[in-house]
Amino acid sequence: MRFPKLAFIFMFVGCLVVYLTYVKRHYDDSKPPVSDQLPQHKMDTHKQSTSAQVVSENFQYGIMLDAGSTGTRIHIFKFQIEPNEAPKLAHETFRAIQPGLSAYADDPEKSKEGLLELLKVAKDTVPDRLWSSSPLMLRATAGLRLLPGEKATILLDKVREPLVAKQTFTINPLTVTYGYYLGLGLMSTRLAVLGGFEGQPLAGPQELVSPCLAPDYSGQWEHAEVLYTLKGQKAGEPIYETCLTKVEKMIYKRVRKIEGVKDMDFYAFSYYYDRAVDLGLIDESTGGTVRVSDYIEGAKKVCNNMSAGGIKESPFLCLDLTYISVLLQELDFPPDKELKLARQINNVETSWALGATFYCIESLHKHGTC
Repeated sequence: MRFPKLAFIFMFVGCLVVYLTYVKRHYDDSKPPVSDQLPQHKMDTHKQSTSAQVVSENFQYGIMLDAGSTGTRIHIFKFQIEPNEAPKLAHETFRAIQPGLSAYADDPEKSKEGLLELLKVAKDTVPDRLWSSSPLMLRATAGLRLLPGEKATILLDKVREPLVAKQTFTINPLTVTYGYYLGLGLMSTRLAVLGGFEGQPLAGPQELVSPCLAPDYSGQWEHAEVLYTLKGQKAGEPIYETCLTKVEKMIYKRVRKIEGVKDMDFYAFSYYYDRAVDLGLIDESTGGTVRVSDYIEGAKKVCNNMSAGGIKESPFLCLDLTYISVLLQELDFPPDKELKLARQINNVETSWALGATFYCIESLHKHGTC
């Protein structure tokens, strides 16, 4: 009777070894390829994956190049597509290089090297068969916007070459677009409300006087490599009302209302999140929910506190909150509309790049174009 038992044990161990070998090989085959590390650029790599189980092979990739002032970042989003459902993020591959594209304003040809490096990451990540259906977008932020018009145009022409070249990445050229933020970012808004002009420093002393600052405030602020001296207007004028008028004039006719905003759920992040933390409306680490009216009332409270001589908060808090409340209302958000504030959604960092790519993917499936 001993022999059959030993045979059974050996058979069991043998099957277990074969099974573990198969699992390991399957796991190794399923891991995404790792792109070569090139020494020419300082680089950061980060990959994220949602916790949701992906059960479908029906995927769509979207690639976003974020051309910022300090570096260029590529986001490669993998979406799970199911019939009659919104796309679900399954995975994100992220890579960043330095410096930003604006550093090549005087030698545009050198901008290609870094972009080719980022495109190689995209080629290594996206399966060959999906290259032609994966939209590739580039969005330029303040670094390029602040360049003189001719330099920006020449640089973008050079940037476009590797993006549409078939030998580097096969895409539909119509999906390669360039977007300039409309001066509605927080830093650009501050400058405009304070009375400055982006890309056009004042002649002589860079001094700005604004009703959105405390009457007795005097300080310095640097933006786009220009150092400004800031001062508040004379005491006695109502800060909130005067600042509100200034912000409304700045934003007038620069945004369009969002259709159906009352019936949709919205997440907000970036400075919406930070200012809500400043007001004590949400926990800094966990986020939370606020109403548009919270920003409105917060702006009034902070601005009036400065009028009374209290400037314990950031000197820009009155301006920032007034701007946020006006922008949301111009977009047609009613005062009682709730906003969800989060730094992560399903373990993925919230960012404009994800939102813009998600919108493009949805538009592709609904209308055939971004």
